[in-house]
Amino acid sequence: MEAKMTNYKILAADDEEELLDILELYLEREGIDIRKAGDGLEALRLFRQEKFHLVLLDIMMPGLNGFAVLRKIREISRIPAIMLTAKDQDYDKILGLELGADDYITKPYNPLEVVARIKAQLRRNYDYWKEPEEKQELFLRGVKLDMAEGTVMRDGRSVDVTSTEFRILKMFLERPGNIFTKQQIFERVWEEAYAGDDNTVMVHISNLRKKLEEGEDGEPFIRTIKGLGYKVEKG
Repeated sequence: MEAKMTNYKILAADDEEELLDILELYLEREGIDIRKAGDGLEALRLFRQEKFHLVLLDIMMPGLNGFAVLRKIREISRIPAIMLTAKDQDYDKILGLELGADDYITKPYNPLEVVARIKAQLRRNYDYWKEPEEKQELFLRGVKLDMAEGTVMRDGRSVDVTSTEFRILKMFLERPGNIFTKQQIFERVWEEAYAGDDNTVMVHISNLRKKLEEGEDGEPFIRTIKGLGYKVEKG
């Protein structure tokens, strides 16, 4: 039997109180503490007052919607974020990912799926750091990843990335010169089966490119190999 994930606390914001109550029951069985907010303003207030390991944000909330809350959170934190949307539309998903969301779930949802995705994010972002690394730093063409600190530098300047972007970048730096398809990136980083050609990987790659920009060598750090995927050239 899988061990419970104790010592984790998440913030869940949704104006549908019954859904949060049901989710709370499932999370408590896993040993995960949850603080509930009924609107965006309350979510921000709680986030600023307490320490959380993950945020779960409904997009359609009164006061501030989930996008606005995530935008505020990303100004001060790269905490893992999952968006809840009642609309199965690419626009909502793309906007959430561009703002720094790590995952999204479409309503109506199965509480077991939500719990599974929360646990997956917690494992990737926290248990991940506890594992010893052969290399504490990765460096390539002006980009440095500090594995112990979880930071990224580009030509000496700090780059603010989300936890998902950090894992994507780590994958490229560990295997410079390799071409990765969208399916390979998704399955390595999200540790889930690739369900098809959506925009998740593309949006995260686009965000990374904007943040890393061109280096001192004048070349984009992540290249698109038409018809194949993405790669980072060897130094």
